[in-house]
Amino acid sequence: MKHLTDIGALSDQEITSILSRALAYDEAVEKREDIGAPLAGRIQFNLFYENSTRTSLSFDLAGRKMGLEVVNVPVAASSIHKGESLRDTVLTLCAQGADAMVLRASGAGSIDAAKSAIKSAGFETRVINAGEGAFGHPTQALLDAATLLKAHHRKAEEGLDGLTISIIGDLSHSRVAASCSKLFARMGATVRLCAPEDLLPVWKSEDAAMVTTSRDEAIKDADVVMALRIQTERFGDELPLDPQVYRSDYGLSMEALSFAKPAAFVMHPGPMNRGVEIDNDVADDQSISLILQQVAMGVPLRMAVLAELFDL
Repeated sequence: MKHLTDIGALSDQEITSILSRALAYDEAVEKREDIGAPLAGRIQFNLFYENSTRTSLSFDLAGRKMGLEVVNVPVAASSIHKGESLRDTVLTLCAQGADAMVLRASGAGSIDAAKSAIKSAGFETRVINAGEGAFGHPTQALLDAATLLKAHHRKAEEGLDGLTISIIGDLSHSRVAASCSKLFARMGATVRLCAPEDLLPVWKSEDAAMVTTSRDEAIKDADVVMALRIQTERFGDELPLDPQVYRSDYGLSMEALSFAKPAAFVMHPGPMNRGVEIDNDVADDQSISLILQQVAMGVPLRMAVLAELFDL
């Protein structure tokens, strides 16, 4: 594997290998075991054109735990604000010795453009998609899958067969849903997508067994329910819905979850808008909520991606 750009670009073998590594690294991290520094001497640049907390921090920690020298590019204070193009910024980092480049950008095609620039200039830098607009977030999908495997006491090769996973929220702007629906379906799960009419996915959703505007229909007998936030920053000046109406019709409350299976888990990729897409008592109930486990899995999963990219 040379780059990680999209779930669809991964083979089944690569997915299983990454998830197996992630579960192993997760155990090592929990036990605070020293894994050495298998990627010592290499450089990782984190280039984030959009804000991030969980993804940026976990890539930073993952790189350091693997022994890389990690450089977080200060986008707000960089030549990007003098008009420097994505291509020139990417090639600048390559020329400064980037072995891995973790890239988050808002525009469609940004990841492929970076990869193309690197190839045309003859560099060997690996590119990792850390979120591209509303089009994909492969490492989030992989860490969510790893979290579910761990919660259900499964090995990577056992997949997600037999699980019904409902994803509810702002699907039209969600790169997480775009990647998760593909990956979960490939791993054997039944995927349901739910949103208000105006927020249904603009990306292809043929991997979903159900696309509905009814929360209760989506949740009925589900094993896992994932809430997504309304991405207000992508709407411009006017939000097309009332947050409290949205909570009533699409938010995850204990009452709404009564339609799911009794042992159903709840997930959220963060950041959460509490009291809108998810209630406090749902998010904080450690008997059903996997939200903090998702955060924790971010580090070992991204360690696994780095290991896979460099053929460890």
